[in-house]
Amino acid sequence: MSDETTTRRMVLTTAVAAAGAAAGTVALAACGDGDAGSKAAGSQPPSTAPGTVVAALADVSVGQAKSVTVNGHPAIVTRRSDHDAVAFSAICTHEGCTLVPSGEDLNCPCHRSQFNALTGAVQRGPAKAPLSAIPVKVDNGKIVTT
Repeated sequence: MSDETTTRRMVLTTAVAAAGAAAGTVALAACGDGDAGSKAAGSQPPSTAPGTVVAALADVSVGQAKSVTVNGHPAIVTRRSDHDAVAFSAICTHEGCTLVPSGEDLNCPCHRSQFNALTGAVQRGPAKAPLSAIPVKVDNGKIVTT
């Protein structure tokens, strides 16, 4: 009888563990649906007080993008002309990876999405939503939040 009890206990324990693992896998799969899961977190620009320095104007070449940090969040600043710049969240709206600047393009190393560094628009998916803008202006040789 003791062998029979041990066998039943082992079978029940194994079945319960397998069911728990399957439920956990289903729950994780439901969380990562591609565009919606991390898009919400990455699509919101970091909140900043007006006048927060993002970068020195001289550190960003005209027509080029540069990785920066705004309030501890990855961001991209792009210089459009001698006296104009734009900034965006550097978080891909597809899966939340950090974008890498390359000239006027912002590339996602995870799934190859590409964004326009001057507008934040999607140039190549799988991302569908544009990047969130961080309002900036050029003030006294610095790019600052507005």
